Amino acid sequence: MNARIAATLVLLLALLGGGALYYQHLQGERPSGVGALGKPLLKGLRAADIASIAIREPQATLTLERKDSGWAIAERGGFAADVERVREFVLKALELKVGQAEPLGTADRARLKLDESATRVEFRGADAKPLAVLLVGRKYFKGEPENPEKAIGDGRFVLLPAEAKTVYIVSDPLAQATANTSEWISRTGFSAEKAASVQMARPAGDGWKIERAAEDAEWKLAGAKEGERLEMGKANAAAYALANVDLADLAPQDAKPEETGLASPAVLTATTFDGLTYTLQVGAPKGENYYATAAVAGEPKPQGKDAGERAKKLAERLPRERSLSEHTLLIAKSRLEDALKARDELLAKGAPNDKPESKAPARKKAAKGKKK
Repeated sequence: MNARIAATLVLLLALLGGGALYYQHLQGERPSGVGALGKPLLKGLRAADIASIAIREPQATLTLERKDSGWAIAERGGFAADVERVREFVLKALELKVGQAEPLGTADRARLKLDESATRVEFRGADAKPLAVLLVGRKYFKGEPENPEKAIGDGRFVLLPAEAKTVYIVSDPLAQATANTSEWISRTGFSAEKAASVQMARPAGDGWKIERAAEDAEWKLAGAKEGERLEMGKANAAAYALANVDLADLAPQDAKPEETGLASPAVLTATTFDGLTYTLQVGAPKGENYYATAAVAGEPKPQGKDAGERAKKLAERLPRERSLSEHTLLIAKSRLEDALKARDELLAKGAPNDKPESKAPARKKAAKGKKK
């Protein structure tokens, strides 16, 4: 191979990120990971031995800890993690196999995001010592997508710190390898079911209260003025906004009320026929969500034919709902927008028996035409 051809190949391979592979070709060496193809990546790791999982990104850290009751997020005051998502992530890690192995040069680390920008995943034992460590880098694509940031990926470039000179490609995109708490929290929130009254109050006024005498009765607007009439669809939507509320995320434990808008929140209060009072304070928006706090007061006193079954369900659900008061929540704007409407927006337009004047002449004219 003459010098000119060699120089051309070096340039082309460098552009493709294969400078390290070309260097080893000249040295007559085989890539260090060739013999590992198809073999488990995290050899010897067992699910039963994992007591915690630490995920570190350049700007965030998340630690999942195994508890007697399930998994919890240490950085969110021990808030419950989604057990199924943790189990899925562990199983994927155990099943990772080497799909491709290449030598890794210093220049390739930044390109493949296996330098300081990598996501570091540590599976730790009961003694807090790492059982296995994995650096997760850039997504791997078989073909270049239009938007690599949003595309899922066909796999991932990963690195084992103990084998710092070899980059592996695995077929799983490892989308869960993130310190974003929204991907890990248990999203179950609270549910103000069987509401008897719902009230909205803002610091600047313009609040309202709707109430009903029974579950099958229509909503009434408290303090309604002459001529004011609720639009039932909007009233029902406002009441339902506080039923089956899921969480989008949790704010950090040190979030300050002045920053979250919870120093002067809008307050939604729902009392239920079961004897409970739900109070939701809604603060400032953050992206597609609102900062919020939730509290449940009272002791359940279900009535009616299904009182026993209701009491059992509430006994199972209430401990978690009450524990939400210890955290600053993030709830989707779309979930709360019906309950945060101004008073005038809940009112029906026009009188109940209004009929469009323009339609009467049209009907008479049509009838006259038929007789002819």
